[in-house]
Amino acid sequence: MVKKTVEGRFETLLFASRWLMAPMYLGLVVSLGMLTVIFLRDLAYYVPQVMTMKSDQAILVALTLIDLTLAGNLLLIVMFSGYENFVSKFDIDAGEDRPDWMGKVDFGGLKMKLIASIVAISGIHLLKRFMEIGESVADAKFGETELYWLVVIHLTFVVSGVLMAVMDWLQAKSYK
Repeated sequence: MVKKTVEGRFETLLFASRWLMAPMYLGLVVSLGMLTVIFLRDLAYYVPQVMTMKSDQAILVALTLIDLTLAGNLLLIVMFSGYENFVSKFDIDAGEDRPDWMGKVDFGGLKMKLIASIVAISGIHLLKRFMEIGESVADAKFGETELYWLVVIHLTFVVSGVLMAVMDWLQAKSYK
């Protein structure tokens, strides 16, 4: 009887410890707010320059804003899916506004969305650097060695994503 009581209390404490993740998800909300401020700051900086901007510069601005948006999307996915998978289900009725994927992304799906977002962000960053080749300021900052390593890192993300997908596929196949 005593063993059951000790074991029960331990399991209750262990189960309740998932709430220690809640402040981390709140920190991600703050991080999303920071990204929003940076997005708006960049937008306010570039909008007045639109009439004097060259097309390649406009593409770089668009890629920068897309990069920030993808990072924000990644934060939302991690916040919502992580909270629902590891802490508690959302008890709000968002009606039609509730995204379809909420409550349906398991840990494996979260991993795949995470790596896909990282690959996309890395690819955009790499594309921005390639578009800056020939500009004296960019060439001073990103020489051949830096570009080489950016490509290596991007390919590492791509290969990691493919390997994760293969592992998930093999795991799913082994359960059948």
